[in-house]
Amino acid sequence: MHPILFEIPGLGFPVRSFGLMVALGFLLGSFLIGKLAARHSDDPEKDPQRFSNVTVWLVVGVIAGARLMYVLVEVLRGSRTGQSFRDDPLSILYVWQGGLVMYGGLIGAMAVGLWAAKREGLRPWRALDIGLVGGYCGQAIGRVGCLLVGDDYGKVVPEHLQWLPFPITLHVPAVLPHDSLFGMENAGKILWATQPLMSIKALIVAFIGWQVLKHRRYGGQAALWMLFSYGVLRFSVELLRGDAVRGVWFGGAISTSQIVSIVLTSVCGGLLLKFRGRRDAPPATAAG
Repeated sequence: MHPILFEIPGLGFPVRSFGLMVALGFLLGSFLIGKLAARHSDDPEKDPQRFSNVTVWLVVGVIAGARLMYVLVEVLRGSRTGQSFRDDPLSILYVWQGGLVMYGGLIGAMAVGLWAAKREGLRPWRALDIGLVGGYCGQAIGRVGCLLVGDDYGKVVPEHLQWLPFPITLHVPAVLPHDSLFGMENAGKILWATQPLMSIKALIVAFIGWQVLKHRRYGGQAALWMLFSYGVLRFSVELLRGDAVRGVWFGGAISTSQIVSIVLTSVCGGLLLKFRGRRDAPPATAAG
């Protein structure tokens, strides 16, 4: 594992793999959003620039949402970390020390993105369809950073299944780098490779959204299918997770992300049924 890829010569400044992968994921997602906007938006000439303006705000939404959900979970669990937030509220802002929850980032990005889309003159729900396709492609790259730092790792694989290859299982090095998050208790063991599985999951969700986007009948249709499928897949991957620090409840029976997944799939599934006969008016008619 490689938490630090290299140091800038002469400065001694470390380039961290997680930050680099997240940055690359954001750049890829922004690029794809622009391409999709040129093909599937209401105004192929002007909308790509409008979407570009929106993506700047998405960074704020992702970081704020991911951090706030992490803080909320830790406070509700009554953990030592949660108590430190109570004692020193200013430490909530110290995002560079770690502590982000993907579902919180998703919620934050959606909330800020919908606001920014409306501000730019886009139809928000149609913009959400495009934004999530690009966003999930970017997330697939960002999850590579989780693998490199050892975050979001899986449980120890039962002995009779340890023959399964990567990316299903992962052989943790016997000697881990100082900044690795795998934990010394996992050194040399074979774990479920949950990080690459989450990258694959994100690509599957993006592909589903892309297919729906090409034939969508109303704004938000692709987003609902993506969020529904993400909830199902995320719940499944969580069954293999081994890092209790992410937040588990009822004696470890269910994680925070699984609770959110149940709510998300229920809401999105219900809306898909409710809107199954819906069809949006064309842009000109809708504006009038």
